[in-house]
Amino acid sequence: MDALDRKFDLRTPLCDLLGCELPVLLAGMGGVARAELAVAVAQAGGFAMLGMVRESPELIEAEIRAFRAATDKPFAVNVIPSATDPLLLQAQISRCLDLGVRAFTFFWDVVPAVVEQVKREGCLVLHQVGTLASARQAEDAGADVIIAQGIEAGGHVHGRTGAFALAEAVLDGAKVPVVVSGGITTGRGLAAALTMGAQGVQCGTAFLATTESWAHDYHKARVVQAGTDDTVLTDVFVLNWPKGAAVRVLGNSVTEGLSGRLMGHDPAELPREVIAHDSGQPLLRFSTDSPMRHTTGSLEEMALYAGQGVSGVTDIVPAAERLRRIVEDAVDCLRHPNLRPG
Repeated sequence: MDALDRKFDLRTPLCDLLGCELPVLLAGMGGVARAELAVAVAQAGGFAMLGMVRESPELIEAEIRAFRAATDKPFAVNVIPSATDPLLLQAQISRCLDLGVRAFTFFWDVVPAVVEQVKREGCLVLHQVGTLASARQAEDAGADVIIAQGIEAGGHVHGRTGAFALAEAVLDGAKVPVVVSGGITTGRGLAAALTMGAQGVQCGTAFLATTESWAHDYHKARVVQAGTDDTVLTDVFVLNWPKGAAVRVLGNSVTEGLSGRLMGHDPAELPREVIAHDSGQPLLRFSTDSPMRHTTGSLEEMALYAGQGVSGVTDIVPAAERLRRIVEDAVDCLRHPNLRPG
């Protein structure tokens, strides 16, 4: 069987809805999922998202134009209403609509008015949720796709339920496609998601450790070196986000210094100490900033996002190669369920 046939073995109705070949979504990782990575995933057959959380309308426009200059594949822009100043959020959405963006990804609390706003303009809405209640609320507001994020996920984690347990609950009664997200870095996760009735998966950590990712080389190297037990869930990296917003990161000197008190940190009580810089901008200890390509300073102390599936990422490769491995392993799993892929 040739590669093209293998791809279409996994095609689901979600692919038709989004205009992609493969049911694998690039997570809209802030700072990491810029045009370079999004283009690579889209051209390889996946569905691309631009991670534009709290970015300026000017940067968003530049990334959209860079994406379109490289490919005519469809994409979504990821913004987070509940973690963004309302004026900035409206400026972001207005700029996207002016540029003809046809799909948005939202996350964290469901804001029905925002969903309805872009739906009125004919846009698709993918909404990532962490609870069954949020999934139902997002669907009621008009979301076209529900992304069920489990506690295994890297980065900001909204719920406290495992990805597949949450997806199973969401699938029971959902009238729109459901995507599983959280700890999925190999084809086994994709195969499991499709077998349970989901229509695809969303991957973040798997694509963070790729050549096109905007994550700093230090962050990528830490991901490659890490094992499943090396991630922790904490709300200490909370500056710039609402109180109680937990993240999954690789353990570092900051988390080790908490003496086991990983949760319960109030951003109003955390010190503001500059530990790094990015393009001239100071970055604070305890902020949600992760190190990007041009970040300098104490990278080890920053939020090094990674999901619990991190042990499945053992090298840094082009995004197309990562996607190819996921797809081929998934096909092997589905065809030969009693054999270990690879």
